[in-house]
Amino acid sequence: MDYAMIEIFLIAIGAGIVGSILGLGGGIIIVPTLTLLFGLPIRTAVAASTVSIIATSTGAAVAYLQDRLTNTRVAMWLEMGTATGALTGALLAGVVNQRFLFVLFGLLLGYSGYNMFRARKSELPTGVVPDRLSQKLNLGGSYYDHLQHRQIDYQVTGTIPGLIIMYFSGAAAGLLGIGAGIFKVSAMDQVMRMPFKASTATSNFMIGVTAASGAVVYFARGDVKPLVAGPVVLGVLLGALVGTRLMIRMRTTTIRKLFIPLIAYTAVEMIYKGVKWW
Repeated sequence: MDYAMIEIFLIAIGAGIVGSILGLGGGIIIVPTLTLLFGLPIRTAVAASTVSIIATSTGAAVAYLQDRLTNTRVAMWLEMGTATGALTGALLAGVVNQRFLFVLFGLLLGYSGYNMFRARKSELPTGVVPDRLSQKLNLGGSYYDHLQHRQIDYQVTGTIPGLIIMYFSGAAAGLLGIGAGIFKVSAMDQVMRMPFKASTATSNFMIGVTAASGAVVYFARGDVKPLVAGPVVLGVLLGALVGTRLMIRMRTTTIRKLFIPLIAYTAVEMIYKGVKWW
């Protein structure tokens, strides 16, 4: 068990790096790793992942807030939907069939990979016209891009559609323990037309609150196993601190292209296992 804990810790470091860079919380690696490689029940894996997402958010949020990459106004607006959805999803997780969870998780990963592939050549959104609610809430933002050595000013649109998507992303977070960064980043990047770096940073800020809403249910149900969650949380936190330093110096196109094969491979593995059990 000691060797297994060390292996889980090392994998969690990688998950924290990936999660903080992409704003996905690390669940895209933690859940399939614990279930496929270590043979743990998916609810135990999801519970450990949910707790670790809080660590990812904490580690990444500090760095991204200092660099002004996080749009806190957008985060607070969208969190109304994600927190409610997370509680709904966590309650449903206790009654949903495990096979369905595997297939659904794989499909979500596939959808995320498809969106990243479509936008693989885009560095910054152009021609964004803020909607009326976005202007009223002053959701636009700015940050300094260390790679381009200039200030990036941007506007936000799709305020209401973004909030609706956030409810469903929160439900996915509570159901699968993935932080739902898959939906969050995609919604902010493609629906609300925010820069990808600002989207991932804001997603990292949000996923901790979303995961905390669902973690209460997992703790109450006894799904959180300390010998599993402990090394996962420590590894993910360390990885998140490293990942934030890397992300601010990477090109958006590089971030997208780098993890498309990883997401696609994991999606196929999870769907295959879910279908095999059917």
